[in-house]
Amino acid sequence: MRRSPVWTTAVLAVGGLLGWLFASGHLAEAFAQQQKANEASPSANVLPVPLAPFKGTIGLRTKDSNSDFPQPVQAPKGAPNIVLVLLDDVGFGATSTYGGPCNTPTFTKLAANGLKYSQFHTTALCSPTRAALITGRNHHSTHTACIMELGTGFPGYDTVMGKDTATVAEVLKQSGYGTAWFGKNHNIPDWETSQAGPFDRWPTSLGFDHFYGFIGGDTSQWRPNTTEGTRPIEPYVGNPDYNLDYDLADQAMKWIKMQKAVAPDKPFFCYYAPGATHAPHHPKPEWVAKYKGKFDQGWDKVREETFERQKKLGVIPADTKLNPRAPGIQAWDACTPEEKKVYARFMEVYAGYLEQTDHNVGRVLKSIEDMGQLDNTLVIYIAGDNGASAEGSLQGLLNEMTFFNGVKEDLKDVLERVDEIGTWKTYNHYPVGWAHAMCAPFQWTKQVASHFGGTRNGMVISWPKGIAAKGELRSQFHHVIDIAPTLLDVVGLPQPASVNGVTQKPIEGVSMKYSFANAKAPSMRTTQYFEMFANRAIYHDGWIACTTPVGAPWDPNTPTADVITGYRWELYNVAKDFSQADDLAAKMPDKLKDMQLLFYTEAARYDVLPLDNSRVERIDPAIRPSLTRGRKSFTYTEGMTRIPEGASPDIKNKSWSITAEVETKADTTGMIITNGGLFGGWALYLEKGKPAFHFNFVDVVHYQVAGQDAIATGKHTIKMDFAYDGGGIGKGGNVTLSVDGKEVAKGRVEKSIPFRITLDESLDVGEDTGTPVNLTYDVPFKFTGKIEKVTIELR
Repeated sequence: MRRSPVWTTAVLAVGGLLGWLFASGHLAEAFAQQQKANEASPSANVLPVPLAPFKGTIGLRTKDSNSDFPQPVQAPKGAPNIVLVLLDDVGFGATSTYGGPCNTPTFTKLAANGLKYSQFHTTALCSPTRAALITGRNHHSTHTACIMELGTGFPGYDTVMGKDTATVAEVLKQSGYGTAWFGKNHNIPDWETSQAGPFDRWPTSLGFDHFYGFIGGDTSQWRPNTTEGTRPIEPYVGNPDYNLDYDLADQAMKWIKMQKAVAPDKPFFCYYAPGATHAPHHPKPEWVAKYKGKFDQGWDKVREETFERQKKLGVIPADTKLNPRAPGIQAWDACTPEEKKVYARFMEVYAGYLEQTDHNVGRVLKSIEDMGQLDNTLVIYIAGDNGASAEGSLQGLLNEMTFFNGVKEDLKDVLERVDEIGTWKTYNHYPVGWAHAMCAPFQWTKQVASHFGGTRNGMVISWPKGIAAKGELRSQFHHVIDIAPTLLDVVGLPQPASVNGVTQKPIEGVSMKYSFANAKAPSMRTTQYFEMFANRAIYHDGWIACTTPVGAPWDPNTPTADVITGYRWELYNVAKDFSQADDLAAKMPDKLKDMQLLFYTEAARYDVLPLDNSRVERIDPAIRPSLTRGRKSFTYTEGMTRIPEGASPDIKNKSWSITAEVETKADTTGMIITNGGLFGGWALYLEKGKPAFHFNFVDVVHYQVAGQDAIATGKHTIKMDFAYDGGGIGKGGNVTLSVDGKEVAKGRVEKSIPFRITLDESLDVGEDTGTPVNLTYDVPFKFTGKIEKVTIELR
């Protein structure tokens, strides 16, 4: 384009002015002033780290200038790699490292090469522990008083982790680390877990460059609901030997090797949380075979044997008392031969699962060792995010969804299917008696934050380059919130005052680094509160005051009690009474009162109030934010899969219908729409052209309504209408199937699912993911015709 003479004159004038400014020193002075301003920018405890000031020179031409690239952020010199391992639902007395019956050679090897902690604590439940672990704040401070599916509308309970509690991964990433998370998440609000997002509370928005695992609380190891980044994937399809526990180890090793091949001097942070040994217990058969007959003596004897080994190992003091079997748990000798057979098998499967998991942790660590990186790798291995789980009922479960829906399984059915326990056809969980034994020598189990059975977990720390001690015990009192500040302390990083423009809440944990060199150093954690479902405790200077649970975690019918006046308090001097065995409340009422007041002070400080002991009421998604609330009509198209229950139409306890616009050919087969799977759910599909609706009542009763004739080739409208009986929850209803407005089948569903259809499966259109709703077909069961749209209407 031609320039006007005026434009040319102006450019020459500006150029002359710049030349004069530069020659006179005015321009150089301006650059110097700007550089001083850059150097006065925020300090290193603000993330992201500000760009370093430009140290080159700028002239009118590049030949008169010197460039200076901004350099990547570098981790502190000598910063170690970090592997943070968190297992799930492993009690203090489960691993052989801590005297238990389940062989854990990797855990033991690390302990021999590092430090074993005997007074490390979690929160008594998974999501809260995980939030506290990665942020260094108490679980209520991170809005995570309970699991994601039970959130309520109070600050400590709403499950919405804030940007003011940045994760340790975010700090490490912005300080020069590569970061990845493998395994269980369970830290995303229930209504934010769909592909509609938002994704700002998913791992890849919390400081992790890479995520490979599952979003919910548990998942099948054989047919998992797997996510890579934010995208659902189905890695088990076409792979009959697939097992998620092995896959996670493979993926972690692959990622670590890539990190060190491409950037060998860049340290990595690998958060490895496999989700084992949470139900369902799904190890490969060879691990179960190792324990055949090993538990025939029963949970009482196993608990006593564990207790004796713990004393010999020194993980409990010699004068520790073994608490009696919890009220309501059947004595092993009182079990029938049939019960003993089933119960022993459940435990064989669990033990195999724990050993398999420990083996796969070992595979990851061996790959690091083979790269010559283990010497400067800090490994923190926490065996459990809470105590062992007592959610398997007194007799164990083939299907965990029966527990969550208040349905009792028939032991005869369990006995008939005893050889299926641990396979993809079960969502199994062992009996309460085994959970209690796995928490030896303590009272209670998972969920019970008032007692160490729910909160005491084994932990080992190994760092050959940084910890001189080998095979030593550490007995300082610590909590899961102490891990994040320990990592920052070891790496040499301050807690940032601001992250991504958000002022941070102070980290509430304390560093454990002081304990690395000194076994006798007094604990830096002098006070810690515990609370879950109003079961509460306060630790202070060797004493703990706690409430007596008003109901057992394995009993869904927990008695109603006022959260303040309805609980009795206990008092223990745990500096002398390791297992909370001698209650001093009656002897020391003034001490108890002081401790109670301290609890409520801490509760007010950390958003623990108001206390809430409700459980079943919290399961209802209607009490939380929702993508579905107020909607009566939902339309989907073919290929939409892995829509979680929290984002699906809530068809429970009401009348509803499905209308599908399809195009078929001869013998069209496949899934039209489904939600759930083999452990509870429903499906509308065609089998060789014949329409069928199946309702699976938590794999206890199956109801099938199907047409007798195949529909003709062409376009059709297939409708299923469910007329709910009403009169309460979980009632039945009449099912009517029609094609093009003509009724083709009628039937009854006598019982419907009242509370939760699925934990790890989903709503799918045009195919099925995970497990089938019944065993007449298998996934992916893709529709061989064409689906225009499917509409669900709620009434």
